[in-house]
Amino acid sequence: MVTVEDAIIAKIDKDGKHFEILVDPELAYDLRDGKSVSIGKMLAANVVCTDVKKGDKASAKDVESVFGTNDLDKITEYIVKHGDVQLTTEFRKKKTGERKKQIAAFISRNAMNPQTRLPHPPERILAAMEQAHAQIDPFKPAEQQVEEVIDSIKEIIPISLEEIVLTIEIPAAYSARSYGAIKEYGIIDEKWLSDGSLFAKVKIPAGLKENVFRRLGGLTHGEAKIEEVKEKHV
Repeated sequence: MVTVEDAIIAKIDKDGKHFEILVDPELAYDLRDGKSVSIGKMLAANVVCTDVKKGDKASAKDVESVFGTNDLDKITEYIVKHGDVQLTTEFRKKKTGERKKQIAAFISRNAMNPQTRLPHPPERILAAMEQAHAQIDPFKPAEQQVEEVIDSIKEIIPISLEEIVLTIEIPAAYSARSYGAIKEYGIIDEKWLSDGSLFAKVKIPAGLKENVFRRLGGLTHGEAKIEEVKEKHV
């Protein structure tokens, strides 16, 4: 468990009430980044507060009313994932730098100079990002920031992104749980069938193809049907 001195505040406003908890910055960041972490190790104190600095504890009644449970692990996970995590300036700078490198590496693998048909090295992309003052969100997955970054640097270096279109068919038993994941990739067409199954089309960077197959395969126990229907440069 992280010490109170080294912890940061994670907070959320929900149903007109305010809640705060103390958490380990690294583990909170990892949880927001989709990694599996130990909630017990992440929490600095086993209590939900209305004001951490004043030591004002939230009432059990309010907590259960708002979150539907008094299970501290579930409440903590919800607050960290959906609330505001107050990273220190130093920590945010560190994680933003790491995310920049991830984005540059992804772009280098999946984009190219349309004049030469060759990829740009990550260092050139990072330099263009700095010159363009590209805005990077340390909490947002690298893949979801690629298009915005490319838009910001295309006036500095010639660049185009390899994209593909996938058709996805999800059986009814898994359609509801899979829809949120599919939506993250950018749905360009969708159709809910009478039996509850889902048909959708998504357009994604080519480098995300394996991620889509792996993620939806896991959510559907391998029953998702995914096919690539076309490929183009934009």
